[in-house]
Amino acid sequence: MDYVKELRLLVGHKPLILTGAVAIIMNDQNEVLLQLRTKGKWGLPGGLMELGESLEETAQRETKEETGLTVNELTFLGVFSGKDYYNKLENMDEYYAVTAVYFTNDVIGEIRKDHDESLDIQYFPLDQLPAELAPQYRSFIEPFKNELMKLNNK
Repeated sequence: MDYVKELRLLVGHKPLILTGAVAIIMNDQNEVLLQLRTKGKWGLPGGLMELGESLEETAQRETKEETGLTVNELTFLGVFSGKDYYNKLENMDEYYAVTAVYFTNDVIGEIRKDHDESLDIQYFPLDQLPAELAPQYRSFIEPFKNELMKLNNK
């Protein structure tokens, strides 16, 4: 049983503070990798931290699980938290997300989607992000657009 499920047995639907990480993965054409999640919104590969993991390990594990890609070097961009990152799920679970955002262009492997979590995975130009990009993920990308281009072209 994973950490969040164990917590939910104790606290029910009450709000939790949950920590996670996402990876902004870019290719040689300055495009960002997004996954179409099963709820119909695009997002970045990432998810919640498990006990004993570092934030970097979370980003790497979640990216591997969701895309099939192995992430090597990560560059820390920032942390997002606060009232704008409150979520209430269909099952009535509530949480405030604290999300570390990382950049990488150092990935190996072939894209392979996890059918439980993704309907599609593809790259998009930074200036042509899909309208269906979930707002929280847009907020992770937008402040770093100029920095991402510089980091990707080193």
